[in-house]
Amino acid sequence: MFTSGDSAFIIICSCMVLLMVPGIGFLYSGLARRKSALSMIFGCMASFSVTTFQWYFWGYSLAFSSSGTSGFIGDLKHFGLMNTLAVPSVGSPLLPELLYSFYQMQFCCVTAAIVTGAIAERGRLVPMLVFIFFWATLVYCPIAYWAWNPSGWAYKYGVLDYAGGGPVEICSGVSALAYSFMLGPRQTKLLINFRPHNVSLVVLGTIILWFGWLGFNGGSAFGANLRAVMACWNSCLTAMFGSITWVLLDYRLSRKWSMVGWCSGCISGLVAATPASGFITPWASIILGVVTGFVSNYATKIKYALKIDDSMDNLAEHGIAGMVGLIFNGLFAADYIIGLDGVNTGIITGGFLNHNWKQLYIQIAYIVACTGYSFVVSTSIAFIVNMIPGLHLRGSDEAEMLGMDDDQLGEFAYDYVEVRRDYLAWEPHAGIKMGSNVEVEKLEREINGEKGMDSAARRVDDVQVGELREINL
Repeated sequence: MFTSGDSAFIIICSCMVLLMVPGIGFLYSGLARRKSALSMIFGCMASFSVTTFQWYFWGYSLAFSSSGTSGFIGDLKHFGLMNTLAVPSVGSPLLPELLYSFYQMQFCCVTAAIVTGAIAERGRLVPMLVFIFFWATLVYCPIAYWAWNPSGWAYKYGVLDYAGGGPVEICSGVSALAYSFMLGPRQTKLLINFRPHNVSLVVLGTIILWFGWLGFNGGSAFGANLRAVMACWNSCLTAMFGSITWVLLDYRLSRKWSMVGWCSGCISGLVAATPASGFITPWASIILGVVTGFVSNYATKIKYALKIDDSMDNLAEHGIAGMVGLIFNGLFAADYIIGLDGVNTGIITGGFLNHNWKQLYIQIAYIVACTGYSFVVSTSIAFIVNMIPGLHLRGSDEAEMLGMDDDQLGEFAYDYVEVRRDYLAWEPHAGIKMGSNVEVEKLEREINGEKGMDSAARRVDDVQVGELREINL
């Protein structure tokens, strides 16, 4: 009944998608300031733990149970992974449901990790994790049911969403925007001359994401077939042309090349390829990459118009890019690309290329439904969590100034002697308090044995002490 080759392929793709979670963590860590770098990685990994439990507990059943009839959300037929051992999955008759549930769990975990970017530099971790559990239950699972379950209303309506333009990209981008809205903006005085603290981490995270995305999009063909190969080709083309477009748009302003811009364009392209890579041709993927790079780059300005501190630009790079990919399905989806998997031959029609003129408005209706539902329900969950004693979403102003690593973890990504937050509490100087410039300088010189330094050396030391204070802030 099940082919070992296809099963092995999906197991490998599942492991590739799993790597996207730490990839997102590295990306977010590099984009944040160093005093909150580790908390961004921890948030992504902790959300992975919460989502894995949620998916095992009831998440998979709510999203993919075959006995649900509401069109909105499934039932508890597969509660605790019951009845999933060797049954053909709803995604493909060639895969056992136990394997399909494991693969789809990685999708939910990646989506949750994207949402955690909303807490950057000001959000508390425990309330976010509580939010993630209920968000996965009430937002992700219903939208996944709409799009991928044969009983879902969007599936019946004829929506073309290959690997998650709605459940993964719009859902994550808009939900992160909603959480950022509930958190409020970071302190303006702390954003002066803001820049990513480690561009190398941003690049590392992007490359890990790209590798994982090939399993994300390639594996969504649910077999080692030509459609999987086409999805990987399209993903790379869209990512590359998205990155080139973004870099050129940034260059026109600064006359300098931007590595962060390249990474942003690459991710936007991969996001747009998520719903489209298994439906469109390679030449259409090139156009998609250019359009996505342009649209997502300018969409980073939306947060200023909305007055929402979307610190990781999740709306632009995930929400908007996912919408662009879904719209391209309405225009460029081709039935012969869909049939490359050997399963959907002649079942699904394409878009405008196949003279299916109604597909575009079907896609737009789906986009509106996913966007509105994600924002309203995510905002409601965040509001309720924030009202629970001890679960207020935001850290204090002092915590934001010291950094969320110090406030939430007590560990640091860069735990050197020079930048320890408790530096002035060390013996034998426990009585010296932060905030006294004279005492800080005196302490520095005593520790370094520089009491008798000349005036030139003192000026160098003054610069170093100033840098120390800046790091501590």
